[in-house]
Amino acid sequence: MPLYKEWTTPNDSLAAIWKIEEPEAFFTERTGITSDIKSEKRRLEFLAGRFLLKHLEEDFPLFHIHKDEHDKPRLHDNAYYFSISHSWPYVAVEISDEEECGIDIQTFRPRMLELQHKFLSEDEQGYFNNDEQLLALAWCAKEAAYKWQGKRGVEFIDHLPITYSQKIKSVYNMTIYLKLTDPPKMLAIEGIINEEFACAYVTDAQHWVIY
Repeated sequence: MPLYKEWTTPNDSLAAIWKIEEPEAFFTERTGITSDIKSEKRRLEFLAGRFLLKHLEEDFPLFHIHKDEHDKPRLHDNAYYFSISHSWPYVAVEISDEEECGIDIQTFRPRMLELQHKFLSEDEQGYFNNDEQLLALAWCAKEAAYKWQGKRGVEFIDHLPITYSQKIKSVYNMTIYLKLTDPPKMLAIEGIINEEFACAYVTDAQHWVIY
């Protein structure tokens, strides 16, 4: 069973990372779900994400997932809040029965240095010092924040600035100033890095008022 990691976040959400090594039948048999997605990799990612939701919460109503007006996956009445991310061959999920979730995973890509100016300001780039793994983590942090807030029309540089980043033991701690909520919020985010991927997830959200 290629369960890379399963844990409880500081805000008591459940989270897990899975490495896809199984055939499609493994996931369809355990979820009862099939998919007509044409790409085999994308189909496996979709099915593995549903499987991992069920792995964390056995009673998770997979067949009730729908997209809201902003294309954010939800359940009716928000019986669970959840977030799914995939970057082949990894899938990550976060589930809470009390508050919004945001998680993102990214396997390392060779062009991250070239692309950093598209999602990080010059000040933010200084936090990560042209380190490709840390840049991937920064991307994950902003994606997790974007998923948490759940609405379109977000500019990563203008609306999701990273205001703090520090590694404590094996965990990276970051904050993102989420400007589009009313009132604005400061999101606390944790991140992990291994030899193949970076992953970040929202752990707390506080109202943030600048006087």
